[in-house]
Amino acid sequence: MTEAPDIRLKRLRMRSWRRGTKEMDLVLGPFFDAEGASMDEATLELYEDLLNENDQDLYQWVSGQAPTPTQFEDLITYISKSVKS
Repeated sequence: MTEAPDIRLKRLRMRSWRRGTKEMDLVLGPFFDAEGASMDEATLELYEDLLNENDQDLYQWVSGQAPTPTQFEDLITYISKSVKS
């Protein structure tokens, strides 16, 4: 059974706001609130994969303290720009 789009967005929103570290809650929560509903299917899938990554790694990537894995480079750039604006 396929998950309904609205349920998926709610689930991803919750996972964005309840990461385990406050820093990533404050980065991914507002980002997803602003951009989640407008993401296409491929971006949502990639974002869901990103949410499976470790918070410490995510923070390093978003803050530019460590290189981002190739598959996430465009998405991390998108998130970083959203956070800075």
